[in-house]
Amino acid sequence: MSISIDTVYQRVLSILNKEQRGYVTPQEFNLFANQAQLDLFEQYFYDIGQFLRLPANGHANASIPDLIEEKISLFEKELNVSINNGHYLLPSDLYRLNNVVVQTSENEAEQVSYQYFLKLNKSDLTAPSETYPVYIQNDNRIGLFPNTIVQDVTLYYVKKPADVEWKYQIVFGEPLYDSSSSIDFELHESEETELVIKILELCGILIKDLSLYQAFDKEDQETIQQQKL
Repeated sequence: MSISIDTVYQRVLSILNKEQRGYVTPQEFNLFANQAQLDLFEQYFYDIGQFLRLPANGHANASIPDLIEEKISLFEKELNVSINNGHYLLPSDLYRLNNVVVQTSENEAEQVSYQYFLKLNKSDLTAPSETYPVYIQNDNRIGLFPNTIVQDVTLYYVKKPADVEWKYQIVFGEPLYDSSSSIDFELHESEETELVIKILELCGILIKDLSLYQAFDKEDQETIQQQKL
């Protein structure tokens, strides 16, 4: 399930041409497309937090977090990791780490701060064990305790969207879409219109046309408000 980058690009060009608002080069489009995808992706986590704080307001409102979770689920991954110099390296595409599970005991490790870990370690009763493992996350790695755990560790995480790219070949002096090397959006297919709107907002800034930006920003905000009703 993905969104064709060429479909989005052609829609953006069509609207800009219809409104006589100028032209966006493939390089500019790729830059805006990646920013739009990241904005929508990060909005999922903000929105689900906001909706979960709201009082229940009927079935439609209650179902919104489920819809967002469905969109996030496209980016959920699991990875078996091995110890490396006393640490477990996190994947390069990590956006958010959900769980660290020791498969041999099927125990989920709890994330703690370094200061709290020192406090736990002061007593044999509270010290991390294979039945109560803990981990400390530090930049691109985690430390898992007790250090007797050295294998069968699985990370469950949300990955970042891969960078999209509309690639082309020059034919008769014009860029012709190259589907074999282009990279599509990884977002849920229902986000196609939102992607077009957000890219048009960025195009409005690019061509210094405030009215275009405001028009599509207004449409974007109205869409968000309708989803929250």
